[in-house]
Amino acid sequence: MQDEIIKTINSAISEYGEINKINEMWGEPIIEIISASNEKIKYLKQAVSSEHLMPYDILQDAKSIISFFIPFHKKIAESNINGTMASKEWVAAYIRTNDLIKVINNKIEELMQKNGCKTGKIPATHNFNEKTLISNWSHRHIAFMAGIGTFGINNMLITKKGCCGRFGSIIINYELKDYQQVGNIKEKCLNKLNENCGICHKRCTVNAYDNNNFNRNACYEQCLENAKYHKETGYADVCGKCMVGLPCSLKEP
Repeated sequence: MQDEIIKTINSAISEYGEINKINEMWGEPIIEIISASNEKIKYLKQAVSSEHLMPYDILQDAKSIISFFIPFHKKIAESNINGTMASKEWVAAYIRTNDLIKVINNKIEELMQKNGCKTGKIPATHNFNEKTLISNWSHRHIAFMAGIGTFGINNMLITKKGCCGRFGSIIINYELKDYQQVGNIKEKCLNKLNENCGICHKRCTVNAYDNNNFNRNACYEQCLENAKYHKETGYADVCGKCMVGLPCSLKEP
């Protein structure tokens, strides 16, 4: 089943790109599995918020969580380096990738149904509390716990293919091999490794990381400004300036 799931995800990305003529938007995805009963999962309520859902809240007999990262192509990341507002290419990639994640999860659901199993699907975005701006299901934290990457000081997850891209996850009631063991994820953030990087903080156009304290509201307000600025492209409350032009944008530093 593991191989079928990986094949399904890769095929969905390829087919979506061909149908929409956007084959050069993404690189090869990173896919990992973590058991719904893994000891790490219970820490979501501490690491994210007390309101964070557990796998069993979404799918009663949850067995496994499939986590995946879809990296943006180099040209998408580079397009967003200059200027105060997010680039049109970055916004388009955000919108398209969110749609792609929905397609991927639907394809996995079809696969699981053929095998007599169920899925618990979570939207790629906008599944957060509008007052606290904290997600009730963090795809990034699931990816961290699944071993896909580690968090940088910009709160983005750094993978072996960088931090520019989108994360998705889906819960299934099928037991898959859990490769994760506590404490086996190598730190990837240069600043956390005492190599004095911190470029991501300097790249923020609204100083949301002033004095190393993350101002979530300032960040979101800028994202909303981008949504207004690019409204003709589609709704995209994003920015991404703190993710580009970094040693960890497109690869593990």
